[in-house]
Amino acid sequence: MKNIFLLALVVLLAVLPLVVNHSAEFNGADGEAEEAITEISPGYTPWFDSLWEPPSGEVESLLFALQAAIGTLFIGYFIGSSRMKKKLEEKSAERLG
Repeated sequence: MKNIFLLALVVLLAVLPLVVNHSAEFNGADGEAEEAITEISPGYTPWFDSLWEPPSGEVESLLFALQAAIGTLFIGYFIGSSRMKKKLEEKSAERLG
């Protein structure tokens, strides 16, 4: 029951902003920051440019998704190996004790 409640809460938190703000555009943080900087200081020029600009928005999205997947795999591996290590230590302690 607790898991179903938590899942419903996560779905609600993901869907609610889309329903409440259905006409809004969702821009990335970089675009929002650039807009805010331009408002504050119209003559601002960046200190440096990107080393490589992706050829399209789709490639940029793909690279972002790939980065997120790699991060998720790393975190999942770390959590899984920590849990397995703890279980092995508990079994070892049971055998010895």
